[in-house]
Amino acid sequence: MRYFPVRQGCLVSLIAAVGLSMPVATASAQSLNHSIDAMEAGDFQRAFTILRQLEQAGDPYARQMMDDVFYSSGAAIAPPQPAPGVAPAPSEAPQTAAMVVPPERPELSPRNSPRPLARRVAPQAPADGFALPAALDPDAFRALDEPLARIGRDLFFDPILSGNKDVSCGTCHMPAMASGDGVSLGLGTGAVGLGVERRADGPNAAKRRIPRNAPALWNLGARDLHVIFRDGRVEPDPDDPDRFLTPQGPLDYMDLNSVLAAQALFPPTSAEEMAGQPGGNEIADAAAADLIHGDEGAWGLLAARVDEIAAYHDAFNAYRGAEGPVRIDEIANALAAFIEWEFRAIDTPFDRYLREEAALESAAGLGMQLFYGKAGCAGCHSGPLLSDQDFHAMGQPPIGPGRQQGEDGYSRDIGRAAVTQRPEDLYSFRTPMLRNVAVTGPWGHSGAFSELRDFLDHHVDPAAGLARYEPQAVLPVLEDASDDFDRLSNETLMSEIRAAAARAMAQRPLVMLDADEVGFLIAFLHALTDEAALDGRMGAPGSVPSGLALAH
Repeated sequence: MRYFPVRQGCLVSLIAAVGLSMPVATASAQSLNHSIDAMEAGDFQRAFTILRQLEQAGDPYARQMMDDVFYSSGAAIAPPQPAPGVAPAPSEAPQTAAMVVPPERPELSPRNSPRPLARRVAPQAPADGFALPAALDPDAFRALDEPLARIGRDLFFDPILSGNKDVSCGTCHMPAMASGDGVSLGLGTGAVGLGVERRADGPNAAKRRIPRNAPALWNLGARDLHVIFRDGRVEPDPDDPDRFLTPQGPLDYMDLNSVLAAQALFPPTSAEEMAGQPGGNEIADAAAADLIHGDEGAWGLLAARVDEIAAYHDAFNAYRGAEGPVRIDEIANALAAFIEWEFRAIDTPFDRYLREEAALESAAGLGMQLFYGKAGCAGCHSGPLLSDQDFHAMGQPPIGPGRQQGEDGYSRDIGRAAVTQRPEDLYSFRTPMLRNVAVTGPWGHSGAFSELRDFLDHHVDPAAGLARYEPQAVLPVLEDASDDFDRLSNETLMSEIRAAAARAMAQRPLVMLDADEVGFLIAFLHALTDEAALDGRMGAPGSVPSGLALAH
């Protein structure tokens, strides 16, 4: 989005600047004046909304103004010049109307070269709304491999996979917390306790929060799933679905069963999540040096740790039917097999409705009509998984440390653009699947919202939501947490996020929902809860082969 300063009362100048003639433009003069008044006051979201309403009413000139004012791809737009015959405004001190600064090109690892990505286009709703999807059923998933899943269950809850042996996958993905950790941004290695009670502790005490909210694990074993992580940095190669693209290359030397197995390789190499800080242990040292592959790399060292434990060594030998050391891809496949089975949600009221087994409650039914109709939610939350598996900029407030360091020194999270290196992907994140969404808060990639209604209100109008956002993040105590909300006052960063959200909004119809309609949508989201799945299938073991204390 590009903004330019507008002087008081200069409707004529603005019209001239965007190439419109006064006789035609005056048909919408009052609304245009309101839009310009909003820009003068710095309320660009209101100006945007007015122009969108005019555009949707069929005013082609409003569309042209939106193109020139908000969506110009030029490096900058010059201030408007007076129209012929209009005297210039008196000379004044320069005004300071908001101007989006073109974002720097993300600084990325050379390994992260642009990918051969297939661009998906969100479906456009027909006049009568979107069609309902098919229900999820067991055929949507790979068959349970119970022996492998049982090995994976032990590994999921065993701190042996963390550098300091103090945290497991289950620490941030607790079954009792619907596969999350109940907080906006968690503390990984170097902390004790669970959820909001977790605190940094010990000789390797955590100094930094995990940069993103722990995502729920529901239905990550679906056959049709092809995007993992909120930025999609692990995904099948569109030219070869059996090959996985990852931050460490395609991993062709591994025998990985699924994209979920490929994803499972990466949390153990993250300093904040599981590896720890350099100097604390050999895994952390290797990961910090980007030494990941080979026997001396982080993955090889972790596999050797597991192989040294007789119960794991024997279990993998029995599973594969051959003697040999435990490999890191076998560990990843076992973790994926457990997650696929333990966190499968297919028996929700909505799925029973789709299978014609039971009716929805009235409020949920009204919410479903909105979801697949007026509200347009199914434009992105489409298909049986309720996700287009694409990436959209929804203007989420920047909470916590962020994942990338900008040239100007502040941290931020640029989302998909860190993977693709494409400016159009700035601040875009994966469309989440929605089974059990009502019980997996806080919501958003940074966990900025602890109230589902507030999240939905923001989602309907992201740019306006950014302007009114008041912190409501749920955060464990951390001694140095002075920067948790600092980025909310960084106008350069906030302008970039607003601009990305406005570009995304331009691709969909403007939606206005009242409080009752938002309530109906919330009722429908609750109808996506699989109560039986929340109770678990295998559950946590009573102990793990390493003998370490369970961290769940």
